Amino acid sequence: MLEDELKQYEEKMEKTLSVLQEDYAGIRAGRANPHVLDKIKVDYYGTPTPIQQVGNISVPEARMIVIAPWEKSLIKNICKAIQASDLGINPNNDGSVIRLVFPELTEERRKDLSKDVKKKGEAAKVAIRNIRRDANETFKKMEKAGDFSEDDQKLAETKMQKLTDKMIEKVDKAVELKTKEIMTV
Repeated sequence: MLEDELKQYEEKMEKTLSVLQEDYAGIRAGRANPHVLDKIKVDYYGTPTPIQQVGNISVPEARMIVIAPWEKSLIKNICKAIQASDLGINPNNDGSVIRLVFPELTEERRKDLSKDVKKKGEAAKVAIRNIRRDANETFKKMEKAGDFSEDDQKLAETKMQKLTDKMIEKVDKAVELKTKEIMTV
């Protein structure tokens, strides 16, 4: 019973960590990364559709992404979607493919991005701590209801704290890696 409860909260913490990783994949660090397009949706016959589902995305050079739509009629819609996004890059199209050229990041922009990375990391830590708090409250309620002994409750809280520490360490490591990636020229 105790293990089932802990597993449930561990899954929530893992999910928080994976959301953080997805957010970090969308932050560009001077190099072209196709994941920056993950959240951009294109109007495909009236339906918002991810860019990955309407064309082929490739990275021919370190700072360029090429999008080859499966239908030439989508070029305008893809360009509009990219311009409307917070990517900050103007798409170039030659009638058959769209090129996104990523400029070299300035020192100031790198610092802003690393601050953003740290903020997202802090938000993930807060979410993990909130999960721990919810778990501890659940354990206390279970102990009051007679489902747990007092020793079980203390053991559960100890295990929950160890799990929280482990997850926070993973968040710190992710923040450190992404910051290092951004600050590397």
